Amino acid sequence: MTTDIGKFKHDSPMSGVLRMERMPHIWCPGCGIGSEVNAFAEAIKRSGIDHNKLVVVSGIGCTGRVAGYVDFDSIHTTHGRAIPVATGIKLANPELTVVVFSGEGDLVGIGGNHLIHAARRNMDIVVICNNNFTYGMTGGQVTPTTPTSAITSTTPYGNYEYPFSLPLLADAAGATYIARWTSVNVRNITQSMEEALVHKGFSFIEIISPCTTLYLRRNRLGDGVDMLQYYQENTVLKHGCDTRETAIDFQGKIVVGKFVDKAKPTYLEAVDKCAVRLVGDDYQLYGKTIPEREAEEKAEKERVAARRAVVLAAEQAASEKAAVKAVKKVATKAPVKKVAAKKPAAKKPAVKAAAKKASATAVARKSAVKVVAKKAPATAAAKKTRK
Repeated sequence: MTTDIGKFKHDSPMSGVLRMERMPHIWCPGCGIGSEVNAFAEAIKRSGIDHNKLVVVSGIGCTGRVAGYVDFDSIHTTHGRAIPVATGIKLANPELTVVVFSGEGDLVGIGGNHLIHAARRNMDIVVICNNNFTYGMTGGQVTPTTPTSAITSTTPYGNYEYPFSLPLLADAAGATYIARWTSVNVRNITQSMEEALVHKGFSFIEIISPCTTLYLRRNRLGDGVDMLQYYQENTVLKHGCDTRETAIDFQGKIVVGKFVDKAKPTYLEAVDKCAVRLVGDDYQLYGKTIPEREAEEKAEKERVAARRAVVLAAEQAASEKAAVKAVKKVATKAPVKKVAAKKPAAKKPAVKAAAKKASATAVARKSAVKVVAKKAPATAAAKKTRK
């Protein structure tokens, strides 16, 4: 293994997707945000979308630091204002893929009003919410998702407020793609992010994640590994589940899966429809007619599909190459066992001879027994005569 850090970062599979010069990151050991960012980077690679047309927006908090680690256009906003900034970016240039990556305090606490209205309008953006049930950066206060009875810095005797179920909130507000996973479900997170990136409409992904420094310690729940083990044992997979059944109790079962995936006109499509009805065929949005924009969208989808096919083919080739290499390595290391030569089977005449010999022996034994039996009475008579 190389000790050249610069070479290691340059050769990293995430080079070009994450800003390797800023590694290692600042998140605490055991925190789930790092694995979520890695899943996000993998989803970007696999999706085939143009990196030059991707924007990542975040707010304030531990998860808000994500914008500083991705190697795309990104922006930090003030607390709770990530979604309206993302909305403005999407309206200014609809060709961009806009992703909001932040925490539940930022998105659902101070930013909750923006979340429900962006979902209501079906804005064509992706919202990824890291939910660790606490304000991890500012002291561990109670959040809108903290389970009842959980201890925080502002509820030292246990939380007595009713928490939000974020999938239910997003569904009721009008989101058209909703999924929830825990930070141990890395493959599922990657797949959901990949789907959300190409979904048309408001996409919401919630990721339940451990805050080791504050939430776990205050509630005496162990460390990050303990929490991942808890997630592994207590998650219930329910694709298409009614979002009214997704509430989370303190250390209770966690329902995960893809709950909603439906089509509905986006905000810009609704604007187009209204404007065409009022203005007629002369209406143009951003200097383009609806057919022109539809043709461009179709062409972009084809380009994305082609790039995605190339990425998947490269992954398949690399996987097959690694498998062949592993087989060769095992084959060269495996010791060759010497197989002992089997003794030739005995010939039939030898078997017959042995059988005859055994029969003769048996006959001889019988004769000996008869002789002994004859001698025995004679011996007994001789003894009587002597007396």
